[in-house]
Amino acid sequence: MTPDQLADRWPLPDHEDDRDALLAAYGDPDRGYHNGLHLTEVLDRIDELTGSAAVADPGDPLDPTTLRLAAWFHDGVYDGLRGDEDRSALWAEDSLADTPHAAEVARLVRLTEHHDPAPDDLIGQVLCDADLAILAASPERYAAYVAGVRRDYAHVSDADFAVGRAAVLRDLGARDRLFHTAYARERWEPAARANLAAELARLGRGPADGQV
Repeated sequence: MTPDQLADRWPLPDHEDDRDALLAAYGDPDRGYHNGLHLTEVLDRIDELTGSAAVADPGDPLDPTTLRLAAWFHDGVYDGLRGDEDRSALWAEDSLADTPHAAEVARLVRLTEHHDPAPDDLIGQVLCDADLAILAASPERYAAYVAGVRRDYAHVSDADFAVGRAAVLRDLGARDRLFHTAYARERWEPAARANLAAELARLGRGPADGQV
């Protein structure tokens, strides 16, 4: 998807300067994985999830504008340093201060640090599931994702990256579930766990306590 095509998916009728600033951030050539393709895939997965019967008519309808704004802002800041999500949330709060979406978008962006929304937080569940959907990608796309993440942490030595990456994978694998919506658990969970296990094996560390 070209930047112009991605720009067409901006959910507000205005705030084009904010949209363009975000497009420039996602288009930074130094970004490996957290780039325009990632944003496109998150928006695609949001469309897929909100089109599913379990999410499309939940009784408490999701605000599509707020949800998609959160997707746009969630990796607005990404430099491999701590606090990316909070800085992205602050960017959203500032940029959207004149809209009714600012506080909720910032809350949702902060959720993507740990991907642990509350059981009754459907909009948070959809965003987190869409963000983690890459874990269930085809082996080829998953390999490209891992290579992109490595580029994002180019400032870290290979040895330190392997240790840190394995810890992240073990933490994910130890969770009772990777995804929160029924749709994602049914369709994405098995492939995601297989990808995590295969990557841990490639790192030479194996699953932790039978998990992953």
